[in-house]
Amino acid sequence: MNLQVKSRDLPPFKPLPQKLPLIDVTHKPDGTVYLRSKHPLGRMHRSIAHLLEARAALHPDRNFIGERTPLPDGKLGDWRYITYGEANARANAVAQALLDRGLGPDAPLMILSGNSIKHAVMMLGAMKARVPVAPVSVAYSLMSADHGKLKHVFETALPKMIFAEQGPMYARALAALPLDAAEVVTVMGIPDRKTTSYDDLLKTNAGPSVAKSVEKIDHGTVAKYLFTSGSTGMPKGVIQTHGMMCAVIAATEALRTEEADPNEIPQSLEWMPWNHISAGNIGFNGNMNGGGTVHLDAGKPLPGMFEETIRNLREIAPLGFGSAPIAFGWLADAMERDTVLRDNFFSKLRMMGYGGATLSQDIYQRIQALSIAATGFRIPLTTMYGATETQGVTVVHWLTERVGLIGLPLPGITLKLVPNGTKLEVRVKGPTVTPGYHKRPDLTEAAFDAEGYYSLGDAAKFLDENDPSQGLVFDGRVTEDFKLDSGTWVSVGTLRAQAIAAASPLIQDCVVAGQDKPFVTLLVWPNLTVAKELCADSSRSSPEEIIHSPKVLAFVKEKFAEYNKNCGGSSGRVKRAMLMLEPPSIDGHEITDKGYVNQRATLERRKKLVDLLYAATPPADVIEIP
Repeated sequence: MNLQVKSRDLPPFKPLPQKLPLIDVTHKPDGTVYLRSKHPLGRMHRSIAHLLEARAALHPDRNFIGERTPLPDGKLGDWRYITYGEANARANAVAQALLDRGLGPDAPLMILSGNSIKHAVMMLGAMKARVPVAPVSVAYSLMSADHGKLKHVFETALPKMIFAEQGPMYARALAALPLDAAEVVTVMGIPDRKTTSYDDLLKTNAGPSVAKSVEKIDHGTVAKYLFTSGSTGMPKGVIQTHGMMCAVIAATEALRTEEADPNEIPQSLEWMPWNHISAGNIGFNGNMNGGGTVHLDAGKPLPGMFEETIRNLREIAPLGFGSAPIAFGWLADAMERDTVLRDNFFSKLRMMGYGGATLSQDIYQRIQALSIAATGFRIPLTTMYGATETQGVTVVHWLTERVGLIGLPLPGITLKLVPNGTKLEVRVKGPTVTPGYHKRPDLTEAAFDAEGYYSLGDAAKFLDENDPSQGLVFDGRVTEDFKLDSGTWVSVGTLRAQAIAAASPLIQDCVVAGQDKPFVTLLVWPNLTVAKELCADSSRSSPEEIIHSPKVLAFVKEKFAEYNKNCGGSSGRVKRAMLMLEPPSIDGHEITDKGYVNQRATLERRKKLVDLLYAATPPADVIEIP
């Protein structure tokens, strides 16, 4: 079932208890525009470590983090939890163990493991000991062939301790690192390698030195080194201070219009990795600030894995749900088939938040149709925009039917929009912005302009230049947009979202080609489950046979022919497309572990496919579109 809603006669939205836009806009003669929120920044916590202690004192027996118990057969069982009080006590033990070993501000802790209760305890304990935490993408250890990025991160951080929860899984990755000066901590030991038991750290008796360490933490204390996705080269270690993370909490709290219900414990579900700001900083710290319970989702929006997310959402009714747009599409697919799942998901939901990429209008409409069917109301969809270097800097904090907005500056943040060709480049200054890159003063200097604004490399434009309070629209990456041979600019970010919507739900993701070419083409990753349904031919069993079946190719041709009729000029018209089976490569810098595709790296790595798209006589697997 594919529900759609029309623009007329729609039910109202559920209330969104946030303040309406109130901004100050300054225009300079050179075209530069400065924007800031007139809402004042709220009170800032002293640190994340102090926030944990405050929540543990307030409700020590409340569940903080939940994860499913692994079973001997490899499946996952019931939920197990750690309370706020238990987390604080275990973090104290870990902090003491780290202090006893001489770890401190100049001796980081590297974490190789995925999200887990033990990961959280190690992270929070390190913060209390003023030990910078460097959580590393699991893909660098388990999916990489050469461990090149892992080696680079290790050499940049130079950790004195590494936590690899599932030791045997990480044995090959650890063997690639020079570990003479680093202690390895695991839950399960590694054959032929000396390791320390995580349980032994928890047996450490926390003494007064932990409290003395926490007392020294202030807004300038380094809490983490978060490494950029490395989608354009080797990852950069971005310094994350306690002040940066506390400023995001203060800014979001400053937009509230009502106090939280003290009798309601916010429930949430999280699959995105903690080595990124979205889940590791904004989500994790926001949950702690609200005294909520976060459930760790072992599922992902991938074939064979999203079923676990669906299983979890049958049991958990979140107050808010945030994820990448790709997950929204998979969730809509599941809820359109299952009304029980749909009704449970929307039963307590107050808002949904997407980030990292633009949500297509098609998926937005499907989500709203599902919400109306379940509750009689539309659901507010918001987004927060930012980067590893900035945390969140803008947010959509008002009701809107538009997708593609990045909102307006958070309290305390100033945006600077600088003319760059035909676009306005986004730069930012404020308490959420990093002081720089770890051990790379050259990169730090290059990232900030003469006024101290960090350049994100993105472009934005006003939804309505005459009414800036309607918000900013994401206008693509400054470095991704290109010109056709006619000199016509192609806005890659906009076109990519339109293309995914045009052939929904078949297209899972795509990249846009056409620089210095006469027309636009696409390299497409199809949803194999949908392709198989479209194919409807049992004689075609292999993925290659399925995606190149006549019905699948005809579907793509028909959908884009229809799209081309209304797309405007040549900058938006798609003339050819090719479906691909090889997934994006981590080692090839094509994708991050959150599923965000790097346009330029993919086109460079798959140049032979691009050449086929522009061949004078293209092969049969190139779909030509009228």
